[in-house]
Amino acid sequence: MVRTQHHAVLATMRKDGGPQMSPVAACVGDDGRILVSSRETAFKVRNLRRDPRVWLCVFPDEFFGRWVQLEGRAEVVSLPEAMPGLEDYYRRVSGEHPDWPDYRAAMERERRVLLRIELERAGPDRSG
Repeated sequence: MVRTQHHAVLATMRKDGGPQMSPVAACVGDDGRILVSSRETAFKVRNLRRDPRVWLCVFPDEFFGRWVQLEGRAEVVSLPEAMPGLEDYYRRVSGEHPDWPDYRAAMERERRVLLRIELERAGPDRSG
């Protein structure tokens, strides 16, 4: 579903144990991991560096319709190692960029990171 529906809410664990939630765009990499772009300074990234557990609720553009909840553990990949993955992420979500040098400069300026999420659970597998 994440291959065709990219809108999601990503949840991480704050220090106090409560959830921190962010709207994100997500896609699936060649290795089956979920990919998300973020900024080095974002709270979700700080939370994931402390506790790699992550939850995603993926839904369609229209909001209502088919959805899935995913659980897993995230790896935070920083620049410069993240650049090829960030380019791949962009292509999967938006297609070809009209100016790749400008995109790369923006990724560096914004201190972007790539979240690579190894899935551990997906559902629901039944309706209630």
